[in-house]
Amino acid sequence: MKHSKIPLSQTVVTLCKTHNVKHIVISPGSRNAPLTIGFTHDDFFNCYSIVDERCAAFFALGIAQQLQEPVAVVCTSGSALLNYYPAIAEAHYSNIPLVVLSADRPKHLVDIGDGQTIKQKNVYGEHVLYSANLKLDLKDEKRISSEGELRMLKSLETKLERFLGLQKDIQSYNESEIHDTLSLSKIKSGPVHINIPFDEPLYDIVDELSINPKPFKLQNSIDKIDDFEIKSLLDVWQNAKRKMILVGVLQPNSIEEQWIQEIADDDSILVFTETTSNLHHPDFFPGIDKMIAPLDEDGLKALQPDVLLTFGGLVVSKKIKIFLRNYQPERHWHVSLTKANDTFFCLEKHIKLRPNTFLSSFLPRVTHHTKSTYKATWLEVRQKRRKKSEEYLQTLPFSDFTVFNSVLKSVPKQSQLQVGNSSAIRYTQLFNISKSIDVFCNRGTSGIDGSTSTAIGAAVANTERTTFVTGDLSFFYDSNALWNNYIPKSFRIIVVNNEGGGIFRILPGHKNTENFDRYFETKHHLSARQLSEMFGFDYVIAKDQTELEEQLNSFYKVSKQPKLLEVFTPARSNDQILLDYFKFIK
Repeated sequence: MKHSKIPLSQTVVTLCKTHNVKHIVISPGSRNAPLTIGFTHDDFFNCYSIVDERCAAFFALGIAQQLQEPVAVVCTSGSALLNYYPAIAEAHYSNIPLVVLSADRPKHLVDIGDGQTIKQKNVYGEHVLYSANLKLDLKDEKRISSEGELRMLKSLETKLERFLGLQKDIQSYNESEIHDTLSLSKIKSGPVHINIPFDEPLYDIVDELSINPKPFKLQNSIDKIDDFEIKSLLDVWQNAKRKMILVGVLQPNSIEEQWIQEIADDDSILVFTETTSNLHHPDFFPGIDKMIAPLDEDGLKALQPDVLLTFGGLVVSKKIKIFLRNYQPERHWHVSLTKANDTFFCLEKHIKLRPNTFLSSFLPRVTHHTKSTYKATWLEVRQKRRKKSEEYLQTLPFSDFTVFNSVLKSVPKQSQLQVGNSSAIRYTQLFNISKSIDVFCNRGTSGIDGSTSTAIGAAVANTERTTFVTGDLSFFYDSNALWNNYIPKSFRIIVVNNEGGGIFRILPGHKNTENFDRYFETKHHLSARQLSEMFGFDYVIAKDQTELEEQLNSFYKVSKQPKLLEVFTPARSNDQILLDYFKFIK
């Protein structure tokens, strides 16, 4: 087997293998050549080459999203790792284990005018769980001439290590830092950064390893159940007549069916879910905005819970955030192994367990269900809302609203749906989706910048077929995502093109002006046709309801290339149709 000659590179690659980091997304470069040599010459690793660093990081994030295991991105020095930052922020807020391996110059070459060099130490700040800054191998350290006082000062630390330290101490330090960083990413499910200085020559190869890392026992995250804490919650829970469970972003199959049914059998519990909750039961309440938007003050007071239990990641619905901030529960408990957000400004307790672990420990101890009409009352409201929604759809012209209704019904069963941010996820929230379809969206930072890249990464990691539904601005913004040689032939993209950021038309402000069109809505007349041709996608188009239904009938059939369907909708009517919807269902 071929290895980089540099011991530090050998150490990083070997310990990634020890920690079972199998997927390596490489952004081509020179300074990271030692790592590229090590990863690509070992069949243990699945290596991908993605040129655009921002796309590469989101692609890796999509793989990690599906596997729930650390995935590494590898880049050269300089601005390359700054382009990873949007995906790092998303991974931080979405609790996705992403590992950045950034190559760097030796520290004596930083800030002296050397090319492709920035201050890489701790560059991601508080958006990573940990930043490890490894030390250069002593045997590869070059002696620095004392030409100029500045260079002497910058090389002082290196010289001290050379004369006072030993290579084995540096090796031990680096191994410890790598082990700790990779363990933390897995246990706490979040992004980490390992910065790795290399000196030239970078391309030398050897057949045998020159390192022998110390044995390391891999750690696993363990839920520690606090019986006293569980007991302290029981009296409050059992006596509350209005209990609400709100579920944010959640991995499919996170909760066992028996606990789902146990919750559903309690008449004092309302369970609000979102499309990204991946949690289903006939008595649960998806489509949160449909429930809340039409309510008057009396209705909001009637909905106000005594106890709010939340789990999962971030919540899409702005309306429920506003509701629970204005009509706060007496108690709010959040269940999560990692962190708890005080989204509604009334968080009382953070229960540091996985949701299923908590429910399996808590629900069996509930001795009785409080008599309550809470759920029954709101099930009646839900039924009325659904009926009115169907009536409204029958009155509509071709628009974003009707397109999402048709598209979401067309997504194949037993598949994965990735959704772009902004209007795409908000429209998706309004419609029921089959429980056999797993739904994902980058809700950590809610940005449009990497949705396509994430969806492609997820499609590569998941054996089920993937459909990606997105708006036009998000798609064009991340168009380099298609510059990717790993896209499955079954991958499908549906772009809803209303020629701009139509969601801004719903917000307060002056519409239909040149200033609004240019600087807020960002009007354009772009088409995805040329991009599809350039990147090898089959391209189809729909401009009305008839064409849309015809295209969807054949869109998911087996093909020799991935497919893209671009649906053109009117630019000026979508905002009013959506606003009128909430009035109609009241």
